[in-house]
Amino acid sequence: MPGMQYWNPEAETLSRDRLHELQLARLNERLAYVYERVPFYNRAFDEARVRPELSSLEGLSGFPFTRKKDLRDNYPAGLFAVPLEQCLRVHASSGTRGKPTIVGYTRQDLADWAETCARAIVSAGGQPGDVIQNAYGYGLFTGGFGFHQGAELIGMTVVPTSSGNSARQILMLQDLGAKGLCCTPSYALNLGDTMREMGVDAAALRLRYGLFGAEPWTEQLRQQIEQAIPGLRACDVYGLSEIVGPGVAVDCSERNGLHIQEDQFLPEIVDPSTGEPLPSGSDGELVLTNLKKEALCLIRYRTGDICRLSEEPCPCGRTSVRMSKIKGRTDDMLIIRGVNVFPSEIEAALLAVPDVAPHYQLVVTREGALDAIEVQVEAVAQAAEGFESRLARQLYEMLGLGCRVTLQPAKTIPRSEGKAIRVVDKRT
Repeated sequence: MPGMQYWNPEAETLSRDRLHELQLARLNERLAYVYERVPFYNRAFDEARVRPELSSLEGLSGFPFTRKKDLRDNYPAGLFAVPLEQCLRVHASSGTRGKPTIVGYTRQDLADWAETCARAIVSAGGQPGDVIQNAYGYGLFTGGFGFHQGAELIGMTVVPTSSGNSARQILMLQDLGAKGLCCTPSYALNLGDTMREMGVDAAALRLRYGLFGAEPWTEQLRQQIEQAIPGLRACDVYGLSEIVGPGVAVDCSERNGLHIQEDQFLPEIVDPSTGEPLPSGSDGELVLTNLKKEALCLIRYRTGDICRLSEEPCPCGRTSVRMSKIKGRTDDMLIIRGVNVFPSEIEAALLAVPDVAPHYQLVVTREGALDAIEVQVEAVAQAAEGFESRLARQLYEMLGLGCRVTLQPAKTIPRSEGKAIRVVDKRT
């Protein structure tokens, strides 16, 4: 089907009224489902004095939140709605901030996940018969498997390179002619840099679209990736393992916000401090509720991701709400001498300077009772005199952030083969 615009036109272009009817029906089914099957939700609903039967979607705001801590407290599978033996697969988070969160999938869950990833790939430009190279990690991480099964559902040829070994990645791109690339944005940039160092003409590749996610990234980084790999259209994709994995939301052709697959996931925006619902268009914490999941069905899950939602009609024809790029995470926000700032805001300010290379690291330390930040950067060429002080002045003017900027030798800031480590916290 050359020129396919949607993978599932019926689901992706439902009228808002029909979509709300579908969401309410599925929401009531899931509320009753977890109330009956998951002791955690049975207790939580009873304590909140809410019943699993709503007459409108707005009634969901009276239900308690689910937090990552709840999954850790009920580790490994205490929030599952089915016995582990009924799951065909499990995945898990990295567990870098505590116990990993274990996620289970029934046969139907895997089919629904493949469906959402197929929609995401087609939205980015994928077509049946394309070769797509999947450089997300395989294993407990959800990224690799999600896009793999979505691409196979479409009828694409998948090259499952997984992450790392950049020279092999580039060889496969050259020899197998992938049109699509799936990986983290920082690794896409790393591949572009490696091609330049190897003398490979990135413009001669057949790459036309990329699905980049698993870490927050800015419009400035999108431009850097597209300059490093000419002809590639960089698309943002959003997901999290606790809800399903990649495919929760994706850029369309307009690249003016990521369409959330609302027949599968019900979004809300709340005040990160109070948990109170915020109106459409407000920056706040994204909250998601599963509308179909069987094994691990989460109600009002606080993602920790800061963004905003828009219900404005999209020229692409999709009717689902769009989420902005993730501004940051509630637990990643830095408070430096009274200034609240997200790493993504620092990235946007840095990459707005033409002679700053798109590789940086933020080192946070404590000087007495106050936190301090050192911004380590590389320059694209020989840095002019006063480069560091000029950049520090620009960061202060743009963000109100007083910091020390240090210029590092070329290629000394670590390159990513998976998720980039942007912040090194030395306060502990």
